[in-house]
Amino acid sequence: MAVTVRIPTVLRKLTKSQAEVEVSGSDISALIDDLEAKYPGIKERICNDEGKIRRFVNIFINDEDIRFRGNETAKLEDGDVVSIVPAVAGG
Repeated sequence: MAVTVRIPTVLRKLTKSQAEVEVSGSDISALIDDLEAKYPGIKERICNDEGKIRRFVNIFINDEDIRFRGNETAKLEDGDVVSIVPAVAGG
């Protein structure tokens, strides 16, 4: 199942400057594992040591926040678009 992942600028050095990549996975957890297999080092930027998505990383499936769909267990369908959006802070 093909899913398009939109990569934020801060992580593009891990994807050879690609703004979008195609990966597979039945849920967000599997998608992150496939991202890691294809682009080593990306998982540690997205997930903490327990494998949970970091607080400052927001992930959306077709513009819907995964927090309302089960976080890492949010199901994916062929053709979905997943956006990884790091939180921005500052003053």
